[in-house]
Amino acid sequence: MATLARISRRILTRTCYGPFLGRAFSAEAVQSAQSPAPPPPVIRESADRVRWDYRGQRKIVPLGQWAPKIAVDAYVAPNVVLAGQVVVYDGASVWNGAVLRGDLNKITVGFCSNVQERCVFHAAWSSPTGLPAETSIDRFVTVGAYSLLRSCTIEPECIIGQHSILMEGSLVETHSILEAGSVVPPGRRIPSGELWAGNPAKFVRTLSHEEILEIPKLAVAINDLSRTHFSEFLPYSTVYLEVEKMKSSLGISI
Repeated sequence: MATLARISRRILTRTCYGPFLGRAFSAEAVQSAQSPAPPPPVIRESADRVRWDYRGQRKIVPLGQWAPKIAVDAYVAPNVVLAGQVVVYDGASVWNGAVLRGDLNKITVGFCSNVQERCVFHAAWSSPTGLPAETSIDRFVTVGAYSLLRSCTIEPECIIGQHSILMEGSLVETHSILEAGSVVPPGRRIPSGELWAGNPAKFVRTLSHEEILEIPKLAVAINDLSRTHFSEFLPYSTVYLEVEKMKSSLGISI
């Protein structure tokens, strides 16, 4: 009798409650499928976060025992890359996007000289002409934007036009000007006081006395302009944090 009672209870349970349990489970599955997923967490910017990090943008790349050296009053833009044996002397300026790669030999930028936007300087192990393989930029030299210089020497008070290319062993003597887009082949010498242009660069004419006097004036004017940029970035301190706090307290937009 006990066995018969257990069998009858099992049959009644399956018959009465089975459909209802299946419907309950199916309703829960449909509801979970139709309900939208929870929204992703919202990441809000902290009020204490520093908006700009002027020091973190500069790329100074030491290579082995060599590290770039920058004079205290030289201006180097935040997104410039200086690698290896690079020396930037007093009053010089290296502008945005320039790359000076001294991994094989030395690169120097002289007093009050300027290297403008997107220039690329490199130096080879040795020069096929037997001349010095380092890239040397003397004082009061202006190198135009997008120029490429490799193992060449530029003497004081010269102007290198935009998009110019100076190859290994080339020499630009003092008081000379290269027009924009000039290409100086390896070992070529640009004599003093002359204007050259073309690909390859060829003699155009002799510079006048007034034109020679304007060459250092251009370098000084660019140096004066770099002072404005230099005072904005404050690369060797955290004073800019206090400046931003003061601007915020006075209601000045940062």
